Amino acid sequence: MRDGPRDECGVFGLYAPGHDVSRLSYFALYALQHRGQESAGIAAADRGGHIMTRRELGLVSQVFGENDLRTLAGELAIGHVRYSTTGSNAWENSQPVQRSEGTHGSTRELALAHNGNLINAVALHEELLARGVTFSSTSDSEIVAALIATHPAASIEDAIADILPRLRGAFSIVLMTRDRVIAFRDPHGLRPLALGVLEPGSDDPTGETRYCVASESCAFDIIGARFLRDVAPGEIVTLDERGLSSRQVPTSVRPALCVFEYIYFARPDSRMNGHVLQVARGRMGEILWREAPVQADLVIAVPDSGNAAARGLARAAGLPQDDGFVKNRYVARTFIQPGQELRRHGLRLKFNPLPEVIAGKRLVVVDDSIVRGNTTRQIVQMLRDSGAAEVHMRISAPPIVHPCHYGIDMSTREEMIAHGRTTAQVAAELGCDTLHYLSLDGVYEAIQGERATHCDACFSGRYPLERTSEANGKYALEDGPEQEGQDTPPLPLVRA
Repeated sequence: MRDGPRDECGVFGLYAPGHDVSRLSYFALYALQHRGQESAGIAAADRGGHIMTRRELGLVSQVFGENDLRTLAGELAIGHVRYSTTGSNAWENSQPVQRSEGTHGSTRELALAHNGNLINAVALHEELLARGVTFSSTSDSEIVAALIATHPAASIEDAIADILPRLRGAFSIVLMTRDRVIAFRDPHGLRPLALGVLEPGSDDPTGETRYCVASESCAFDIIGARFLRDVAPGEIVTLDERGLSSRQVPTSVRPALCVFEYIYFARPDSRMNGHVLQVARGRMGEILWREAPVQADLVIAVPDSGNAAARGLARAAGLPQDDGFVKNRYVARTFIQPGQELRRHGLRLKFNPLPEVIAGKRLVVVDDSIVRGNTTRQIVQMLRDSGAAEVHMRISAPPIVHPCHYGIDMSTREEMIAHGRTTAQVAAELGCDTLHYLSLDGVYEAIQGERATHCDACFSGRYPLERTSEANGKYALEDGPEQEGQDTPPLPLVRA
């Protein structure tokens, strides 16, 4: 229903004897559901036992029931929610990925969950095929799992440390073997990964403190864990019976956390780099008003992504704020497509305007971003139809004019409404009276961060990894042409 940036993936993992690990994983994934709604999965094991995995297309609440969680009993677990960035939205590409390979005369069994995107996935895939490795999916996540599972090193941490520099792109990964959970992050730290602490479980006779990892700290809040710190770029963290241990892979590259996490992707109650995102987004609204004040009567948000910035803008402007739209929060829960009779109502399936609030008002309308512009154009028209006197769009991100190759689906450059157009031209395309995007300097002021430690390539075109333009497309590991919005996958190149 939105034409903005698509969500990516969320990962979670914990080693916690004495805790109901599958249930904790379920609720952690529930908190991370905003990061991916295509599929969900949990893998769990008793220490030393075999890994059991349950994964399926759908939301967390649709995939797991009480019987599933009881079947996934154990002392350690990892979980995943997915939005596809490499490979189609198909069951084979859901995660966690599970592999079992013979190494050193024994079997290395592992499960892996990945948030990010490898820009050298095709080259690594071809290398593994040449070695006789087979695949059951067309995602880059299974490539990482295969590299680790088939690595000759006796220690899995040694295997990860060896292959980590060969993985080009964004990756925050949680992995489990039969006796430990390991988390690691790419050397640039493009995608977030947080470390949390669980107090001793009621059934843990050792009384030991246990640890967990997640894409965002909001996953810790829901399960009663405490945020400890971010996993550092290039760091390998091991959670096992000894507690917590860490290993840093030497790297000379600069950190480059995705700045769009602050603007849109992460939940507003999550913490990143020491900041609560709700507060940072409020500052974005304040700076928006400072950069582009306008004569107006009322501030409204495009819910929910524009809420925090709208509040900040209203505070700075001294203007009243109200709900101009009622949002149907259950649209994403239906798989039934609207028929032709309903399609003409378009966005009203998700947003319904309130003429009693809007009519006759000069509106400042706040949203987080514009990519294609289709949704924003409909929103402006809905406000006009409801009697708005003026519509002034304020966007808490700069114009998006470059695609992301690091785990976010942002369309092609040609599809982006701001590509090759001035702000005035975009405003005319959208039908609004005025339009202002938050400046990139304004973004960094709001997040109290430095450009030198973040990735803002979707705004600036400055990609932190060399040869990013050579990145492969979403369906590069599949036969057949790449198609935007493709739901049914073509046949994989290789089947196990």
